[in-house]
Amino acid sequence: MGTHASSGGAVGRLAVIIAATAAVTWAAVSPASAENWPRFGGADGSFHSGETGVPVKWTKADVAWRVDLPGRGQSSPVVWGDRIYVTSASTDGKTRSVLCVNRADGKTLWRADVPTTSHEDLHKMNSYATPTCATDGQRVVAFFGPAGLHCFDAATGKPIWSRTDLGPLPFVWGTAASPVIVDDMVVQNCDAIGPSYLIAVNKESGKTIWKTERKEKPKGGWSTPFVIDTGKRRELILNGEFGVKGYDPKTGAELWFCKSFNGRGTPIPAWAHGTLITLNGLSGDIYAVKPGGSGDVTKTHMAWHTTRKGGRDLPSPVVVGDYIFTVSMSGIASGYNAKTGETLFVERMDATYSGSPVVVAGLVYITSEAGVTSVVKPGDKLAVTATNSVGATGDEIFRATPAISEGQVFLRSDTALYCVGRRAAE
Repeated sequence: MGTHASSGGAVGRLAVIIAATAAVTWAAVSPASAENWPRFGGADGSFHSGETGVPVKWTKADVAWRVDLPGRGQSSPVVWGDRIYVTSASTDGKTRSVLCVNRADGKTLWRADVPTTSHEDLHKMNSYATPTCATDGQRVVAFFGPAGLHCFDAATGKPIWSRTDLGPLPFVWGTAASPVIVDDMVVQNCDAIGPSYLIAVNKESGKTIWKTERKEKPKGGWSTPFVIDTGKRRELILNGEFGVKGYDPKTGAELWFCKSFNGRGTPIPAWAHGTLITLNGLSGDIYAVKPGGSGDVTKTHMAWHTTRKGGRDLPSPVVVGDYIFTVSMSGIASGYNAKTGETLFVERMDATYSGSPVVVAGLVYITSEAGVTSVVKPGDKLAVTATNSVGATGDEIFRATPAISEGQVFLRSDTALYCVGRRAAE
């Protein structure tokens, strides 16, 4: 069950830098329906965009703008209207930053710095600014692990509240789980090697609404929660070290648990056909879980499971119609039938991947660590319809997930932010 508390957090010493804006024009693409991309995985965390007219093919010449980012980070961009939010950090991790840039030209509108003295172990593949921001258009929330959970005014960057009392969150690989805004709450996964928990705080004050202990301790966790509606109730879903769990979003009470076939639980499950399509993280079976149960539902609610030998999984699975698309870190692409789990294909893509795929107009966009975005048509066979490059430098690494908004594709490397395509309104 979730436990309730009311501890807030003092706003830390934060510096805000305001910069001027400028306008730019660009080459045309087809009109698209207006859509924000306000959190990791898009509007509902499903990695699906409802837009049309998003570029399918591009080259370096089609990049509307590219801007260098200070420090280094791996968070994905989020978009609300004219503003894009990303995080970054100094190389020593002593300064974590939230950046707001102008959609028109990528120029910085404001920057909020969070100084910290917290100790944090870090894997060579991770960064001190990997969790993605969340915004509702009025506020933007950023999580920096032991350096805390912070909320800023989305328009000005003015600090609203900070929670630096979440604990040391020891974790040998560093932090990656992103905050999400659910109703009037900010929900944050705080899995760690030590005490682990899921917490919800009031989005206006930062005060704790509920806090639920998790037992995902041996290896920690990176996965980000999301909400589904089963038709009978809403459930907050979170993958983890030992399996996937469903929680009551209002109280934090654990509703059910389904055991996985291997550890880590990094990828976010895909919600399709009344089931949660789930990957382990380490090499292991892909499986589908029916939500709505109570207690341990491993034997009663697992719809199917299929052996998967693609190696380590960081990217999340996506479902398009009856097809599941997955790609491992080493570039093994696999297709499955979403209703039965039948393996349709297993083929190698000549790249490595950390970011998750996104779905646009029935096509899957997946960006490699080298910054090459492949566009895949789901089906019984692997069908790559386009291979796109933004002309990134050889020392840039792309571990973020693309953001899609108003006909544009936003890509982020560890040191730069790219905008591909022209905004539909232009």
